[in-house]
Amino acid sequence: MSAPQSVLPVRAMLVLGTRPEAIKLAPVARSMADSADFDPLVVTTGQHREMLHQMLGLLGVTSRVALDVMRSRQQLSDLTARLVAELGEVMREKRPDLVVVQGDTTTALAGALAAFYEKVPVAHVEAGLRTGVIDNPFPEELNRSLIGRIARWHFAPTERAARHLTDEGVPKEQVFVTGNTVIDNLLWVLDRGTGSSAFRTRARKILVTLHRRENQGERMRGMGRALRRLAERGDVEIVLPLHKSPAVREVLLPELDGHAGIALVEPLDYLDFAATLADSDLVLTDSGGIQEEAPSLGKPALVLRTTTERPEAVEAGAARLIGTDPEAIVRDAGELLDDPVAYRRMSGAGNPFGDGRAAERVLAQLAEDFAAEVPLDAVV
Repeated sequence: MSAPQSVLPVRAMLVLGTRPEAIKLAPVARSMADSADFDPLVVTTGQHREMLHQMLGLLGVTSRVALDVMRSRQQLSDLTARLVAELGEVMREKRPDLVVVQGDTTTALAGALAAFYEKVPVAHVEAGLRTGVIDNPFPEELNRSLIGRIARWHFAPTERAARHLTDEGVPKEQVFVTGNTVIDNLLWVLDRGTGSSAFRTRARKILVTLHRRENQGERMRGMGRALRRLAERGDVEIVLPLHKSPAVREVLLPELDGHAGIALVEPLDYLDFAATLADSDLVLTDSGGIQEEAPSLGKPALVLRTTTERPEAVEAGAARLIGTDPEAIVRDAGELLDDPVAYRRMSGAGNPFGDGRAAERVLAQLAEDFAAEVPLDAVV
């Protein structure tokens, strides 16, 4: 399948629906808006509507099309079908030369699939992440693998991610190591100094994020108990921005609400989240992006998962994959709080995810290929 050839400027449709996608596509959208080579069309799906629209303005991004696909407690199959149908309609109306998706969300998969059906080539930002376990994380591992079969441009954050793609049969000339755009955005936000930390004391500061589907239920309840035990030390302040998911709140609120040393806060806008991360001493997370952001600021990260698609941070020594067992959480967090040598070893390990110029590399490659009018096969 060959995409229609284009001359510059390229009409690029950037599809995003969640907070992480907004954070990681914002540098690409801003750079395209400043470039004579691109005409960016940002389309939001509303997958994280409450978190998303305020954030886009803070990140200097303007959405030109806003969908409304979310329904209360809808199934993934229903969400996916609705996204593919509505994004396909937008593509037929707007006729983009290129569709850009990021990461591994349902929005990203649906954007890539709709583009495939409409014969529009796809660029995948943050391509090649793999755990090797099809349902962990769920559904992200399958999503990113499927996008890898559709995309024409694979913008991998690291050499390891690039190898995953070529090992799967993606031609080397379609894989580009750029670094991760999350570092671009974090540095952009911190340089402006406009966010406020959620920490309020001089105690050791622990930032916690919990939301993954595979951790919800009894497993997350156990992690909540571990956080209570850490707070009972009396020398720490724990800040946990509560995800909007009812499944998360129904578990964590009864365990942690009103407990001394633990501040449950509403989701922070990205400026305040970045300031809070920069102010923290230690990060406990089951998120993906924070595994990349924390090392860039010298913050040790304990990853509360059984697998990670970002092993580079673990191998560098900046993160530690500790699982979800409450005893392991209390033990490993306590070690870093009490052992200055262990803490310095992790905090000084460095950041393997890039130098803050990933978006620049993405645009340069796309502009080069469109200007040369190379064959833009939409599938491998």
